[in-house]
Amino acid sequence: MDQFVAAYQTALRRYTAFEGRTSVGGFWRFVAVNVAITIVLNILAGIADLFGIVAILYALALLIPGLAAASRRLRDTGRSGWFQLIVLIPLIGWIILIVWLIPPSDGPNEYGQGPED
Repeated sequence: MDQFVAAYQTALRRYTAFEGRTSVGGFWRFVAVNVAITIVLNILAGIADLFGIVAILYALALLIPGLAAASRRLRDTGRSGWFQLIVLIPLIGWIILIVWLIPPSDGPNEYGQGPED
């Protein structure tokens, strides 16, 4: 559990760092915590409208950190962070991006020696 919280905190601390690299485990732990919080907020939003506003604010607050983490993850696999724009292709874009985010680090590449977290 501590690894999940640590990965989440690291992603939030590095919210504007689009350079560097993020390990596959660190990225997916951040995603898991983010999804869990989002699910809880959405369940609570069904109970009270106030939580709907909180859920929207949370999603907006995590937009930049999520993009930065995905950018660092893509760089870890040897791709530019700009490849996130592939999600603009309906359906297939999301599938391709997820496939690109899954593989382990490819070792030293043009973006550095290895993941920083």
